[in-house]
Amino acid sequence: MLREVVKQSASLPSNSKILIFGGGFSGQHIANAARQLGAEVLCSRRDPTKKGADFAFDSASKTVISDKHFHGVTHLISCVPPAKNGEDPVLKKCGHIIKNMPLKWAGYLSTTGVYGDYKGGWVTEESDVHPSQNRSIRRLACEQKWEALGVPIQILRLPGIYGPGRSALEAVASQRNSMVYKPGQVFSRIHIDDIAGAIIHLINLFSKDICPRIINISDSLPATNIEVLSCAANLLDIPIPNIESFESASKNMSPMALSFWQENRKVSNHKLCNDLGYKLIHTDYRDGLKDCLMSNQSN
Repeated sequence: MLREVVKQSASLPSNSKILIFGGGFSGQHIANAARQLGAEVLCSRRDPTKKGADFAFDSASKTVISDKHFHGVTHLISCVPPAKNGEDPVLKKCGHIIKNMPLKWAGYLSTTGVYGDYKGGWVTEESDVHPSQNRSIRRLACEQKWEALGVPIQILRLPGIYGPGRSALEAVASQRNSMVYKPGQVFSRIHIDDIAGAIIHLINLFSKDICPRIINISDSLPATNIEVLSCAANLLDIPIPNIESFESASKNMSPMALSFWQENRKVSNHKLCNDLGYKLIHTDYRDGLKDCLMSNQSN
């Protein structure tokens, strides 16, 4: 829950003003936490009438962002994915402005998909990147474009993101999902509380000149699809979904869903949690799903 992020986080540097491109699931959570920790925050959404929209940013439109939104900005976060042509929407529209801003820190939210397939092995920030999925290839290209911009940037690589209202609880409750079994296949994930908490932690470290270039933000327990869905069903006290072999289930998967099963890796958070001292709020999916359940029940 957001209060846990605020409870364990140090206040942000004085006079911080954070500009967030992409005010969706993660962006809104980061914005809300940063505001409670003393920062002024401006957050974009494609639709300016949606909750949490401080300004409109839509790469597909001709909307021009006012210069006033960049005035006094000290920190910048981009949660916006690449366009289908591989371009970074934020850099395409605003790169000429961003590169001349006196930023103290910038963060680009990327994906651990850039590592590609490691046959179930562990990946660290020092692992070779060899993405095979087109979306991950585009992400890696955008990482490189942000690094070439010349701003104080950190690349934050995230696995599967979940949180209240968007977790295995909803998948199980819908009764539309079977549990897919593929021998040796695991997935890494991260709760939105720890995305926000880790970013705030990294911003504060950066102000002390502790600034690694790339950081994996992942929980401590990669797990199978069966383990996660079983945990969700038990928390909801409903029957565990039927188990289906990957060979069978794959026949009805969309190309996007199928692509997630074509790579297998465990994402290490050693740098974040051991080297940089971040304490996870939700160390694994079991604790994270309990939080999601409590949050859903309180709303």
